Amino acid sequence: QVQLAESGGGLVQAGGSLRLSCATSGGTFSSYIMGWFRQAPGKEREFVANISWRGMNTQYADSVKGRFTISRDNAKKTVYLQMDNLKPEDTAVYYCVADRRVGVSWSEYDYRGQGTQVTVSS
Repeated sequence: QVQLAESGGGLVQAGGSLRLSCATSGGTFSSYIMGWFRQAPGKEREFVANISWRGMNTQYADSVKGRFTISRDNAKKTVYLQMDNLKPEDTAVYYCVADRRVGVSWSEYDYRGQGTQVTVSS
């Protein structure tokens, strides 16, 4: 069983940056695909990014490509989401997820965090 705990959310002005962290416990971190999803008010939850077991491969949603960077530190059992050039439409609750298989759908991830709020003001 893997537990996930996100941190780093907050309020930032448009054009600013935030770095989200997701610390894990339980399981073998290096054997899990890690990812991030987000859900804005009144909208469906959407895929943001994922990263392979050793960090060699990443996937991003088109809406965040070139602005967000996912990374992982297997020694610290932590995954990060560096968010630059933030826009008001990035406002959402961001969720960390984990699974042994790669995917871009929320239902494909067995383990999910509680989420952290990111608010981008214009």
